Amino acid sequence: MAANPIGYALRNRHAGHHTLVWARSDVNAPEGFALTSPEFEHGGRIPERFRGKMFGPNVSPALAWTEPPADTIELVLIVQDPDVPMGKPATHALSVGIDPALGGLPEGALANPSPIHGIVHGKGAFGRLGWAGPLPPRSHGPHAYVFQLFAIDRPMSLAPGFALDDALHAMRSHVIARARLDGIYESV
Repeated sequence: MAANPIGYALRNRHAGHHTLVWARSDVNAPEGFALTSPEFEHGGRIPERFRGKMFGPNVSPALAWTEPPADTIELVLIVQDPDVPMGKPATHALSVGIDPALGGLPEGALANPSPIHGIVHGKGAFGRLGWAGPLPPRSHGPHAYVFQLFAIDRPMSLAPGFALDDALHAMRSHVIARARLDGIYESV
């Protein structure tokens, strides 16, 4: 397939990892537990079947985590792409109400509505609720998809369709631990 001239022209433009929620000082906390996926290693390639809806089935990958701190009431998952050629990262999943006792989420758990009781989705890429899989511009280069999991010491109590700013406000001063998993996807 021929190179995409727009993707190629924007190759040196990225929001940057410094724009991720992970980099914010108001939600900083120790990395007190670990996040993994049976689908890809940290820093590894995300399989094609998790690609965005326009070209793929748009199914969220399975995730697993080690036990978060005992005071954890719920988990918040934010998946962002800091390699988009814009000023801020694209949000590919924004979910609250995740029960820490689950120890993980099966493949497809971030569908809207979620098959997992209690999970509430906020607005992600293009106002979408639930998982919006990788869909970087062709020829732009590899994109990181950063799965950020935050342990919260109180219920978030957000209604479906909340915005990222709403989650950040509710999380402020309540993040007690966090975990991160990076996957890579490239449209060639």
